[in-house]
Amino acid sequence: MSDLAWSLGRVYMGVPARVFTRARAYGLERFPREGGVVLAVNHLHWIDIPIVGALSPRSIDFVAKIEAARFPGLGRFIRWHGTIGVKRGESDRDAVRKMREAARNGRVLGLFVEGTRQRTGRPGKAQPGAAMVAIQEDVPVVPVAIYGTQFWKPGNFKPCSVAFGEPHRLEGLPKGGKGYKEATVEIERRINVLFDWLAEQHAQGRPRGAVPPL
Repeated sequence: MSDLAWSLGRVYMGVPARVFTRARAYGLERFPREGGVVLAVNHLHWIDIPIVGALSPRSIDFVAKIEAARFPGLGRFIRWHGTIGVKRGESDRDAVRKMREAARNGRVLGLFVEGTRQRTGRPGKAQPGAAMVAIQEDVPVVPVAIYGTQFWKPGNFKPCSVAFGEPHRLEGLPKGGKGYKEATVEIERRINVLFDWLAEQHAQGRPRGAVPPL
């Protein structure tokens, strides 16, 4: 059902999102075309979700706060798209189980790594969820940076861009707090490198064909 929802959503939601943000993707050829994968994405604006979804070549099981998943009408809509609701600020074993199942079953799991939107205009401190799932299920992580949405709002339609980093496996790291922490530091570093690179591309007029750093 979620794949059907995504097929429809790319038309009625994805097309407007791409048009009104002038969305551009860099490094999309790096996106694994099959198998479980964790997308580790920074989060600046609600428009990030439809932009990443529209540019992705595969359906994404996003992780969202449980309040959104329970909201009348909206909750059913986002669950139809495979969204996993998670309780923020506390242990949520059911959400963790669903996230791991998604990766294990060959799905794309999308996590906004800070856990909430950032008001500073740049990526914030990453939480360990993406690293935990990737290590536990032995699937690659793709760091993803979004730039431009911190300036976007209805009416100004500032250009927005997404950079996909190289997929990497967190091999050799222990399944536990130490391993998750070490991996999270690396994921955060890669996202910031991609974000700063996108800022440079925007300053240069967003040249087509530029290749983001690994």
